[in-house]
Amino acid sequence: MTGSEPPERSLRLGADRARRALGLSLVAALLVLPRIAPATVAEQRARLPPAAECDDPITGTWKAQVYRAEREQWTEWTLILRRSEDDKERLVGEIINHSWYGGAELTAPPTCERTRAHWVVSTDAEGYVSNGDIHVQGVGEWRKDEAICGPGPGGYNLDHFSGALEHGLHEFQSVNNDGGVSVNEPTVFRRVLCLVPAAEQPRLDLKPPPPFSPPARGCELW
Repeated sequence: MTGSEPPERSLRLGADRARRALGLSLVAALLVLPRIAPATVAEQRARLPPAAECDDPITGTWKAQVYRAEREQWTEWTLILRRSEDDKERLVGEIINHSWYGGAELTAPPTCERTRAHWVVSTDAEGYVSNGDIHVQGVGEWRKDEAICGPGPGGYNLDHFSGALEHGLHEFQSVNNDGGVSVNEPTVFRRVLCLVPAAEQPRLDLKPPPPFSPPARGCELW
């Protein structure tokens, strides 16, 4: 025997179909939305000084420079690594964060008239080497070394860099996770100085590099 469906069942079927249609629409919308890509390895690499040839593949001074477009913030990282005297696979050293605010063109620190803040902070660092990967994180209390423009940061999340050591390029291709703004943030370090006694270790500032231009994609009409 057949007949019309009860009103309650019809309502439930209609609601189920509507939910499925809405779900498919949301998935389709997400697929066509533009994705915000982090700074590429090539862009970061183009900003760095030449690599230093050293006897030890890990120890020395490493540099990175990252631009967060969504925050208009530049950060020049200095990572100084030494091997622990007790365990050569354990690393000790320092992480230095030199940051300023400004547009993508301000690859070097601007005058205070052109930025709302410019500062240097640092932390002690510890880490280790495992299967060709380096893991380094800030430890202890962070230090406000300089507040060049503005008061400097009121707080600071300790950084944690981890990733592969590329021996041929003298690069530490890491991601940074600090429990705050940086979540798997690509950070490419290049070793720029070999290890010297801590008291003689200079803080090497990057010279303003030429603007990064992406590879040409063929002829384009403007």
